[in-house]
Amino acid sequence: MTARTPSRSAFVTLGTGVLLVSSALVTPALANDTPASPTTPLWSFANVSVNYLDWSSGTEARTASNAAKSDFTFVEIEGGVGYSWGEFYGFFDFENPTNDQFDESSGGKDNFRTAGKVTSHIYLGDSPLSIYAHLYDFRDYGFNAREQDQILGLGYRTTFDNGLWFKPFIGAARVQSDGYTGMNGFMAGWVAGYDFSALNQNFSVTNWHEQTFGRDDEYLEQNYVGDKADSVGTNGALSLWWHPSELITTGVQYRYSDNKLGTPNAYQNAMIYSVKLNLL
Repeated sequence: MTARTPSRSAFVTLGTGVLLVSSALVTPALANDTPASPTTPLWSFANVSVNYLDWSSGTEARTASNAAKSDFTFVEIEGGVGYSWGEFYGFFDFENPTNDQFDESSGGKDNFRTAGKVTSHIYLGDSPLSIYAHLYDFRDYGFNAREQDQILGLGYRTTFDNGLWFKPFIGAARVQSDGYTGMNGFMAGWVAGYDFSALNQNFSVTNWHEQTFGRDDEYLEQNYVGDKADSVGTNGALSLWWHPSELITTGVQYRYSDNKLGTPNAYQNAMIYSVKLNLL
């Protein structure tokens, strides 16, 4: 029995729905001196962006025979909202949005793909600790490949006097994929950011980082191309953003990974060039 591959229109509809729901959730709170209602957001943002990811020539050479990488364009819907009791963040990407599900000219390297993530911190009272949950879903429709990572654990939230904010987490990991489904070790990581001004312009630096460890041997054999991957995997990006106006943000990101993205025992890196339209 052959599994039916979802159509592109279904995911365009899903992405539109994500944007509409995000817009409904992130209505800004009114400024007043009364305590915020549990249903009133304390902060929110939402944007749509166009991005170009340019893999390094070394990465393309190292992955040529094991989950080969090719430069691509992606459209992203992104948003976040914070309440007195917790906060949520999510994005949904359409990679190679104008291509067929299987791209003949590139031998499948430039297939239409989707990727999405939702994370949450549910605060533990007035402490900086939180219950952390994280779901990431990736699909390559040309190869009928999918992987969904599910993380549940503890988070921590702090903002330093200089304005640097830092949110680390650690949790147990479970994976659902076409090659392996089950518990899959642990993930630790963080998101961090810092806003600053220079030359009368507003900038920010952000970093997300994920370290997986203790991953299952069967997963490491089934979900990687050409060889078994190491039990430790690294994934992340370091970004510099320029905010020329409230409507527009543009930036450059250094994307890095090791023993991830389907390629075993190889460091992978790329530059991502982004322009965002800020909706909130």
